[in-house]
Amino acid sequence: MLSSNYEIRAKARATLGGGIFKNEWLYAMVIALIVSAINGVLAVTGIGAFIVSGILTCATANYFIGRVRGFVPYDGLSAVVDGAKKDLVGALITGILHTVFIALWTCLFIIPGIVKSCSYALTFYIKNDRPELSANDAITESRRMMDGFKMKYFLLQLSFIGWMIVGALCLGVGTFWVQAYIEAANAHFYEEVKAAKAPFTTVLPPEGTVI
Repeated sequence: MLSSNYEIRAKARATLGGGIFKNEWLYAMVIALIVSAINGVLAVTGIGAFIVSGILTCATANYFIGRVRGFVPYDGLSAVVDGAKKDLVGALITGILHTVFIALWTCLFIIPGIVKSCSYALTFYIKNDRPELSANDAITESRRMMDGFKMKYFLLQLSFIGWMIVGALCLGVGTFWVQAYIEAANAHFYEEVKAAKAPFTTVLPPEGTVI
């Protein structure tokens, strides 16, 4: 049984130090800001952001999953680089396939696109945990794990709309704080779904990790 979305958000806030001006939250906000900046620069090239989206998403997932599991200290920005390096080519291909599949489903109609977006939501966390999986296998595993949890995930994302509106009113800067909040909540969501579906063995901290 998964926690309620309210409880998942509470766990995310606890992971982020419990307050938007805590160091834990500020460092997580920096991650969101860096990723957004890279995407913004690459978007100028037209397809740049599309090509590296998987790498950036795996890098982000590695940091937030590490925070949730207690493997990564809040200022462990190197975890972002480590996440990108786990399987650089695999993450790149995963990002491209993930985007293409969702785009194709969306072309059929908006609703199928939203459903598939939720179905594929765990792809990059899975790829982060199991870099040996192919891009298609990671997507397939996400579909399996999200069976029965797609609506819960959709409602979790909807619950951040108010936060995003407030963040946008703060000259848009506040959205980076909200993005960190969303990333932490999604990482907790993944951990609970993973435990419920039990697809993996226990994940051990990287060798030499010091908290």
